Parts: sequence; structure tokens; C-alpha cells
Amino acid sequence: MADLPQGSLPHCDEITGLVLAGGRGQRVGGRDKGLLDFNGVPLARHVVERLRPQVASVLISANRNAQVYAQWAPVIPDDPAQRFAGPLAGIDAALQASTTPWLAVVPCDLPHLPTDTLARLSQSLGATRAAHAVNDGRHALVCLLHRDLAPVLGQLLRDGERRISALYAALHAVAVPFAAGELVNLNAPADLAAHGASQ
Repeated sequence: MADLPQGSLPHCDEITGLVLAGGRGQRVGGRDKGLLDFNGVPLARHVVERLRPQVASVLISANRNAQVYAQWAPVIPDDPAQRFAGPLAGIDAALQASTTPWLAVVPCDLPHLPTDTLARLSQSLGATRAAHAVNDGRHALVCLLHRDLAPVLGQLLRDGERRISALYAALHAVAVPFAAGELVNLNAPADLAAHGASQ
């Protein structure tokens, strides 16, 4: 697979955004985390609105409550064989559905997603085809991938791999540092309360 030519960094109109909202909600008692209330608005909707100005269009990966999510963006379910198989399955389905060269991935629990996230990932690509965020030294489920990388992801899924870190390693993705507090995942009701209206 050839490297990208220098100077060919993606523009926002070449990027489809994907909000991952297809999990089982195990940390919130099995509820659909993307639909939890955050400052009077469903959590995933905050993320959609933060992501939308940074990309050409937005998709939502969801395996339930599709009619609700479809109010904000088209919904992409996982392949039935990979349903609830984790974020890699959602990314794989979106890569198959996307019509742009690039896919930007963010989880549904980042309501304070920085408005320059995609600009920073894009500028860090160099000649590679993947970049991901590192938040306070930890891998974040925030990345920018070229559509040509879909076969690599497909092979990982066939091999039974589910870890996002394995995808980043397989793609030789560039790690882009974000400061502590920039990418705060709201994984539980206590997180929602702690980072609510005061932020």
C-alpha cells in the first residue's frame, strides 16, 4: 500500500465522521449510553454537533434505538456477524459505507470533543494513512483513517481481534498527543454529573 504523497493532507470535505454508539452500555447498567441525558441533551447528540463542522458528513454506529439516532445522522449498524463485537466492528461497517477517502472516528461519550480535533489529526499524518489521539499517555478511541485501510481492519476482525490498540499498531498510526482533560470520556452516571453544566 503506497504512502500518501507529501502535501496531500485531507480537507474536511474528504472526511466522513463516525460517532460510535453501538456498545452494550455495561458501565451504565445496560442502558444505551449515547442516549443518556447530559445537560438536557442526549450524550451522542453533543458529540455529533461537535464533530459535524469538522467533517463533510456524520454517521452514527448504533445497534439499538436506530430511529432516535437517525434524527441526528444516518445510522450504520454492525454486520450481523459482528454485532456488539466492539468498536472495530463499528469502524469496519462505516468504512464499507463511507463514500469519502477518510473516516474520522469518535466515541459517543466525548461531549466536549475539541473543535480542532480533526485539524490536529490531519496535520500529524505526514505520509501515513492513520493517526490517533493519545490523551494523557493513554490510547483514545479518536482516530482518522484512510478508507484503503479497510482490508487490514477486516483481517483483524476475522482473526478475532477486538482491541483498538491492535488496530493502531497494525496501521502504524501516528500518535497525536492531547493534553489531560481534553478528551474526557463520560463512562458512568457519576462522570455525567461531575462534568455537566459547570463545564
